[in-house]
Order: sequence, then structure tokens, then C-alpha cells
Amino acid sequence: MIVGLILACEVMFWVLLLGGLAARYLLRRTRLSTALLVSVPVLDAVLLAVIAVHLASGGTADASHGLGALYLGFTVAYGHPIIKWTDVRFAHRFAGGPPPAKPPKRGMPAVRREAAAWLRCVLACALGAGVLGGLIVFVGDPARTAALAQSFSPLGTILVVHTIASVWIVAEALLGRRDTAGGEEGAGARRDAAANEG
Repeated sequence: MIVGLILACEVMFWVLLLGGLAARYLLRRTRLSTALLVSVPVLDAVLLAVIAVHLASGGTADASHGLGALYLGFTVAYGHPIIKWTDVRFAHRFAGGPPPAKPPKRGMPAVRREAAAWLRCVLACALGAGVLGGLIVFVGDPARTAALAQSFSPLGTILVVHTIASVWIVAEALLGRRDTAGGEEGAGARRDAAANEG
């Protein structure tokens, strides 16, 4: 049941998001657009309420309850950036808005962008852990929440993998910048030498 509800929440997230943007840019219905987009966080509240009620009524947590808690953490952390990302592209495609900016790949702008992405992952993991811990305390029965306790481990794995990837991307952004600068200086020196010989 919980897995089905998670899938339904994900589908409804995109229905509300695309519906809200269509109402704004295609139908010019600002109030309708706002109502649809504001409804997006309600999905998270519904999912959390269903999980809590099921456990409070005597249900035993399984992997799906842990998945629901992790989903809540990540959808809260990444929901607004996804909405913003989609809004920019929708406005460009249907309302003559400016084209989406290309993400920086070199230098400090790329480092700052990756640092923000890493912090967002930390936030998502922290929120997921908070939901798990809150549900465990709420139920107050370790025997029925063992599956929730086991769901902390994937959060650690996600954070470690994301940290390694972020370090790699930052190294590429900084070292790649130096290599590019060195290559340009070398090319300039070769051009100057060729000009002097000529």
C-alpha cells in the first residue's frame, strides 16, 4: 500500500507541477496556477499522515515505510529546485522567456554550484533521517520499527557516494581550469615564437 501511495504522490507531483505551469503560461490563469503549485506540499503531508496512522493503529513497519520516509526527505529537499528548473524551461518554451543558463563547468562558479548540490543532498538525508527518527519515537515500539531503523543505512551510502562524486567534480572544475589556462598560455607562447621566427 505504501509503495503504491509513493508512486501516486510522484505522479501527482508532476500532474500538479505541469498543470500549474500550463495554467500560468498557456491559460494565463495566475490564481489557478498558484493553487495547483501550492498544493504540491500537501502530497508530502498526506504520505506522512498515512504512514503515521498505519503505524499508530498497530501496523508493523516494513521496507516500504522506510522508503516512504526517505522519499519525503528527498522530495522536500529537491522539490523547489525541480519546480524552478521546470518553470524556467516552460517559460522559455511557451512564454518567450530567456533560455536556461548553462551550468558552469570550470572555476569557482562550478565549485559553488557543486557545493550547493552537496548541501542539498545533506539536507535531504537529514530530513529523511529526521522522519525516520520521528516515526520511531512516535511508535515507541522497537519491535515494530526495526525496518525503519535499518533505513538509516541507505542514507549514509547515498551521502558517501554523493560526497565522492562532488569531490571529483570540484577537482575537475579546479584542475581543468588550470590545465586550460596552461594550454592557452602555451599556445600563446608558440604563436609568439612563430611570429618572431617569421
